[in-house]
Formats: sequence, C-alpha cells, structure tokens
Amino acid sequence: MLAMTSHGLYCPTGDFYIDPSRGVERAVVTHAHSDHARRGSKLYYCAASGEGLLRGRLGAQIAVRPFKFGEPFELGGVRVSFHPAGHILGSAQVRLEREGRVWAVSGDFKREPDPTCEPFELVRCDVFITEATFGTPGFRWDKAADLGGQIRDWWRENAARGANSVLFAYSLGKTQRVLGLLRPYARSAVYCHPAASALTDCYRKEGIALAQTRCLSALAPGSRLRGELVIGPQSLLESEYAAFLGDDFETAFASGWMARGPGGYGRGFLLSDHADWDDLVLTARETGARTVYVLHRGEGALVRHLRSLGIDAWPINQLGAGADQLSLL
Repeated sequence: MLAMTSHGLYCPTGDFYIDPSRGVERAVVTHAHSDHARRGSKLYYCAASGEGLLRGRLGAQIAVRPFKFGEPFELGGVRVSFHPAGHILGSAQVRLEREGRVWAVSGDFKREPDPTCEPFELVRCDVFITEATFGTPGFRWDKAADLGGQIRDWWRENAARGANSVLFAYSLGKTQRVLGLLRPYARSAVYCHPAASALTDCYRKEGIALAQTRCLSALAPGSRLRGELVIGPQSLLESEYAAFLGDDFETAFASGWMARGPGGYGRGFLLSDHADWDDLVLTARETGARTVYVLHRGEGALVRHLRSLGIDAWPINQLGAGADQLSLL
C-alpha cells in the first residue's frame, strides 16, 4: 500500500504522497505544520477544518480538496478518509483501504483533551504507521494537570511585581492551545506575536473559543507593557517587539521537551501536542495492527518495546524496498 521514498510516504496504487517533503502532483496532508505541509504540490487533500490553516501557511490560491472527517474518497482504487488526530485544529490520521486491507498513518497525534481541536479517534487497521516524537519512556505527561491554571498563576505572580510574562510557544497549535486553556482564567487580553495572529483567526472562524488577544504589532512605537502575558516564538526577544517588554520580564517555554527540565528558561510548562510514551504504546496496541512502522525514533525504544509485546514493529526506513524507483514509475 505504501513505501517510504526520498519524497516521503508514497502510495503507488493511488499515485499520491502523504505529507511529501517537496512538491508533488497529489499531496494528502495530515496537518498544516511546516514539516508536514510544504509548498509546490499541484493538488492538496486535507481535512475540511484544516483548510484555512493550510491556505494560511501555503497560500490562498493553492488547489485544495477538503473532506469532512470520516468522509471517504477514491484515489486510484484506494479508499481514503481522514480521522481526527487530536494534534492541532484539522489534524488528521489517514486511513487507506484496498481489497479489504486497511493501513492507517497517524500523522502527529495526541489523546488527551484539548479545547482547540477535534479529539483523537482510534482507527482500527492491519498496518499502522505511527509518529514517535517522544518515543522513549522518559516522556510521560500528567494528563490531569490544570495547565491553564498553572500559566495563570505564573502570570499573576509576575504581574504582582510589575513584570511581564513571556511564554514561548509555537505559532501554530501551541499558541492557540494555550489561549484555549486560558479562556476561563484570563481577565485581560493576551498579547500575541504577529506570526500567530492570522492562524488564531483561523481557529476562531472554525468556532474555537479562545482567550481575548491583542497583536504586538498593534502597539504604538515606544509603548511599554507592564504585568502582561506575551506569547510568541523564541525569536521574539531578538525582534523589534522586545522593546515593548522593558527590562523586567520572566520567560517560560510550553513544550513536551520540558519533561527534561526548563533549561535556560525561568519556567517550563509540560504541554505537548504529541502522544507521550504511554499513549504511543497504547495506541499501537489498540489499533489491532499486526505490523507497525515507526517514524522519528524508529530505531530505538518504541520498536524494541512493541516487538516485546508481540507486534511486528519496524523503523520506517524498512517500508518498501526499491521505493524510490517505484515512485517514479
């Protein structure tokens, strides 16, 4: 059904790629993050709720065919459908069926509740291709943690002494998730980097409720913030917007990598949009797949552990012999 090529996952029967690494004729895209959605393809297929984000990232004029979750469509004799991955808004797993055999490609996924995207849906399959960004036992999340409340408390503590709170978060997905978690708590607008503003508007257009925001670019030159929460990429402190912060501010980073500690940041919030070790293992087992291929950390702990459970697990580079020649036919 699928082979790993230099362009990415390729389906020779349907003649399409999933999350190709460069422009192709037909790209089935799991979500709008830049390591999955790339410019240059002639036609994109995606989940309907992610279309706005995909156009926002790749250009409004790209050719897109959106489909509702669970709505099947045919590509060269392969029955394809999108199913929620729980990663960000519109993120999808790709289900492929042909002659009674089912493959599923997880894309990036998480299983804990998130107010800003569709909840993960388990896809039963014969062969499962899973991400493994955090595919070692050291990465486990407290899924009951009130992270919105934790961020609110940190913001309040800093504001009490007049300091700004700078929370580093990725512009797509993480920023909006933080805003969703803060909606019950935020008593004033959260300042956001311009890189996230249009993306945040896409979320609101899909009916996602977020905390009130203001864009840093709307501030008048010479303005100084005091006691505010600012969300932006790590490059924020090296940009023109750093002048709005003054000299008194605290930093934090919201990421799954904070499982290793805050590093050079004042505070770390363990907030991941990827499955942790426990959910990677659980999902591989619950799909019922007899064979599992692992992306990202495929040579390591997850492959070995799944094999110990009796699952035929392999790193993704073992998928499809002679795959590059096959994709050019």
